[in-house]
Amino acid sequence: MSSMPFRYRFRVRYNECDAQRVVFNARYADYVDLAMTEFMRALGRDYLALLARGLDNQVVKLTLEWQGPAHFDEVLEARVQALRLGRTSFTIGYDIVRADDGAPICQAEAVYVMMSGEPLAKTPIPDDLRACFERGAPGVVIDHAGHAGSP
Repeated sequence: MSSMPFRYRFRVRYNECDAQRVVFNARYADYVDLAMTEFMRALGRDYLALLARGLDNQVVKLTLEWQGPAHFDEVLEARVQALRLGRTSFTIGYDIVRADDGAPICQAEAVYVMMSGEPLAKTPIPDDLRACFERGAPGVVIDHAGHAGSP
């Protein structure tokens, strides 16, 4: 797999924080989902294109490991890359760090299963998508935060 991950930057919004004034734990699943959407778009295989082919993917396992807090208005960066490719499933790794200094915030791994639309059933990962995952999106940065720095 690619040694240089795709990077997606986003800003922590006020409503994502809890009474402890840090990002609420459940929000990290949202962050993973947003990062996956942007990763697929960077690969040129966005969800609309998959759906048009009668394909979709489903999360069957999501593991999160917190390493530090994130706070309102901080810019976070999700570093995303394919870790493993099976016949019908694939694992994507996410390292979420603070964009300003690279401090680790959360590591995540999501296992997805490729599905056919009708009937809903496991299906092999198409060769073109497999090649995209293997290549990754090295050097691609999507910045939804308006972040000026680049660690």
